[in-house]
Amino acid sequence: MISFKRKVALGIGSVSVLLAGLAIPPVWWLARENAEDSIVSMAVEESRRLLHHEPFRPEGTQALPHAQAAARALVGGLFDIAEIYSADGVLMAEDMTPAGSALEKDITPHGPPAYQFPFYESQRLPGERWVLRVFVPLRGDKQAITGYLEGVRLVPDWQREQIRAEALRVALLVALAALLCGGALYPVMIRLFADNQRKTREVLESHISMMEALGRAIGRRDSDTGAHNYRVAWISATLAEAVGLHGDRMQELIAGSFLHDVGKIGIPDAILLKPGRLDEEEMIVMRTHVGMGEDIVTGAGWLEGGRAVVAGHHEKWDGTGYPRSLAGEDIPLVARIFALADVFDALCARRPYKAPMPLEAAMQVLTEGSGKHFDPHLVKVFAGLSQHIHRTIIAASEDEARTLLEVMVRKHFGLDG
Repeated sequence: MISFKRKVALGIGSVSVLLAGLAIPPVWWLARENAEDSIVSMAVEESRRLLHHEPFRPEGTQALPHAQAAARALVGGLFDIAEIYSADGVLMAEDMTPAGSALEKDITPHGPPAYQFPFYESQRLPGERWVLRVFVPLRGDKQAITGYLEGVRLVPDWQREQIRAEALRVALLVALAALLCGGALYPVMIRLFADNQRKTREVLESHISMMEALGRAIGRRDSDTGAHNYRVAWISATLAEAVGLHGDRMQELIAGSFLHDVGKIGIPDAILLKPGRLDEEEMIVMRTHVGMGEDIVTGAGWLEGGRAVVAGHHEKWDGTGYPRSLAGEDIPLVARIFALADVFDALCARRPYKAPMPLEAAMQVLTEGSGKHFDPHLVKVFAGLSQHIHRTIIAASEDEARTLLEVMVRKHFGLDG
């Protein structure tokens, strides 16, 4: 959980920082554009208001002096260069400030005006000068174009700095919002993960309980204790750890260890519980429990993971096992591991009908079966674990064996913590 929290924090933090970084340039540009629009909109509105006053309207018999008066009025306050054109695109009046005179030679000239809607251009001139060029069609009472205003405004340093600072402030606020959003998402993600983990654990624990109950019920049908399933599952998992098994395959092995004899539910009591040795016909019937076990677990959702052990725990390394006579590595590894654990437990555990075999004698049997019944490599690995396994679980009670296996299950099914 701690590792997950760290991963979530790093993930959300990285994404938030990335988004914040990506947001700053476009937001800064957008804020600057908005500031330009505001300046231009104010200039256009003020110009239109001025040019609608009678002494400044560039139309009628007094159009020329009116245009000259308008150009003078517009220069200095709103623009550094002001040009008034007639409806035909003829220059009627022009005025400019000293700063405007210095700008004029660097400004790209335009042809005669013939536009229908106001617009503006932003230009960078040599000497880090920034100018806004405004183009406004002038309309009369009936919305017919009566002239054109073209103005140039040199954006002063203080206003340029103000625009830059405002744009940066907006960009930083957006970046901060992205970071705060990431911070707000973190506890939500952790809470959702914790809820999901809890529900997943509950489902998994119910599956394990069902597996355990089914395996214990089958185990008790042909013996007087359910400890056998706990022991063979723990022995199998211990050997599997030694050969590097983990993850889904370890879970399949543990599930299969519990369910290996589930097919015996279909074996008649007269054969299953017969105290003596089975004859050939009875043995044929007994061997059908493997196929019935496969049928039971196939399509049984999560329990189907144990199918490889159910189907292969009576196969032998030399190919003389049943039901498919598989040999060598054609036998699934989990089935080979279980076969060794199952025989070891059968030899060493006390049963109502037999005394336990000493460890040395049991290992002799396993060694003699190496390359015949058992995977030789597994026998070699198991030999190094045998004393620990024998000492830990063979004489354990059912409750003790269950506790040992529970530790293994929690470890490999992700139920720790």
